[in-house]
Amino acid sequence: MMDWISFYDFKHSVIYVNARHRDVHYRTIAEDIAKHVPSKDANVLDYGCGEATSAALLADASGHLTMVEAAPNVRAALKARYEANPKISVLTPDEAAALAPGSFDLIVMHSVAQYLSDAELDRLLGVFHRLSSRKARYRRRYCAADIGGAGGGAGAAALRSRQRLLLGRVGGLMRIFVSDYFRLKKTHGLSHYTEAAMLQRLTRAGYTAKRAAKISATISSA
Repeated sequence: MMDWISFYDFKHSVIYVNARHRDVHYRTIAEDIAKHVPSKDANVLDYGCGEATSAALLADASGHLTMVEAAPNVRAALKARYEANPKISVLTPDEAAALAPGSFDLIVMHSVAQYLSDAELDRLLGVFHRLSSRKARYRRRYCAADIGGAGGGAGAAALRSRQRLLLGRVGGLMRIFVSDYFRLKKTHGLSHYTEAAMLQRLTRAGYTAKRAAKISATISSA
C-alpha cells in the first residue's frame, strides 16, 4: 500500500498546478523560514524539506543549510540540484539523527508533523532537542510550521495556494480531489494539532514554546 513518503516521492502533477506554482510555494516557505534564522553564520536544519526549489535563498541567510528528506527520489533530485552549493547538504533522516549533539542553531520542520503518529513526533522532538545548539544566544531554536490544524495538511495548503494564484485551471484544481492524496488521507489518516495541543506537546518535550507572529509556526526553545 502506498504510504505518504511514497506518495511524495512519485513525480506527479496533483499537488501543484505547474512548476511555477510549485516554485512560488517553496519560495514563500524559504522566505518565511529565513526570517527566523538567528544569524548569518547559523547552522540550519530543514527537516522534511520536500523539493525545496528555493533552498539557496535560505542558505544565503545562513552559515550552512542541511536538508533532510526521506523520499529517495526527491532526495536524489535535491543532491543533483545543490551539489555545487557548498552551503547546502542533503541527508537522510538516519544520517541527520546520527549527527553530533548541538549541531544546529535552528531546526525547522514545515508541514511534516501531520504525517507522523504521536509516538513518531515525540521521538523526533527528542532528536531535535539533542541536535539543537547549546549556545546561549540560540537557545535551542526549533520551528514547527504548518503543523496540521483543521485545514488538513500540505495537500490542503497547496490547494489553498492554487486558489490564491487564480490561474483558472479548473482541471488542475480537480486533480487533487480524485488523486491518491485523499484516498491515502482516508486510509492512513493525518495527525491534527490545535495550537494549545502542540504547545503542550513541545513543553513536555522540554521546550519553551510560543506562536510566531506572522507565519503558521510554533517557535520553541529549551
